[in-house]
Amino acid sequence: MRRKNRHNEEPENHERWLVSYADFVTLLFGFFVVMYAISSVNVGKYRVLSNALDEAFSKHDVVEQSESPVEIGKRPTTVQPIQLDHLMTEQKRKEEKLSVEIKEERRRLKKVEEQFNTLLEPYIDQDLIEVKRDDFWLELVMKSGMLFRSGEAELSRSALPLLNKIKTILKRTHNILHVEGHTDNIPIDTVEFPSNWDLSSARAASVVKELAKDGISPTRMAAVGYGEFHPIADNSTEQGRYQNRRVALVLISQSIARYKSQGREAEPKRVSQMN
Repeated sequence: MRRKNRHNEEPENHERWLVSYADFVTLLFGFFVVMYAISSVNVGKYRVLSNALDEAFSKHDVVEQSESPVEIGKRPTTVQPIQLDHLMTEQKRKEEKLSVEIKEERRRLKKVEEQFNTLLEPYIDQDLIEVKRDDFWLELVMKSGMLFRSGEAELSRSALPLLNKIKTILKRTHNILHVEGHTDNIPIDTVEFPSNWDLSSARAASVVKELAKDGISPTRMAAVGYGEFHPIADNSTEQGRYQNRRVALVLISQSIARYKSQGREAEPKRVSQMN
């Protein structure tokens, strides 16, 4: 026989929502009571509060604002531009001065070119020397074979008459002078010249020293060695290598020169020795 459960389950109450509904109705009633109380305004107290506020604000802010009202339609203050006429005039003056200097420099370089063409005409006809001119430089290209023996940096005796002629024109100029040495691409590896750079630099220095002996100021000269890295012809042929072995004298325009010439040649200093 089955035993009966000692505790019977309580039946489910289906009317529990009435409790929540009653609470909601009570809150809604209280809300309407509060709203009604607020809507009932005490006219006397409202007027007293309103008058007190008007009196408090009218003594300060309202009076101060009425003394300086905003003008409608008044043009805003404009900032006057700074006059830069004098600065522009100065800049224009400098540009005009530079333009005049460049034109004058071109005229001088052209004159020097004509002097070189006239004085060195026999060498130019034999393709031993070439004269080139640009707006900012004048280049005198000489074949290394007429200045140096193969693999050497000491000037040959046959080069001295040529350099003496070139000196006569260089002394009349005041431009910065770059002496550039160039070689072909055949490697050189000697104790004195481990590379073509060393050989080209030494040859440029030899020309500079020779020019400085006859009064051309060392302050306006520079020796530069480019080795084989700036060829003007094909190094695969003998004729091309011959063209690449060269020394170039480059007169730099004073308008772009880094170091300006002093305008006159420095006289060689003589040191007297006491016996």
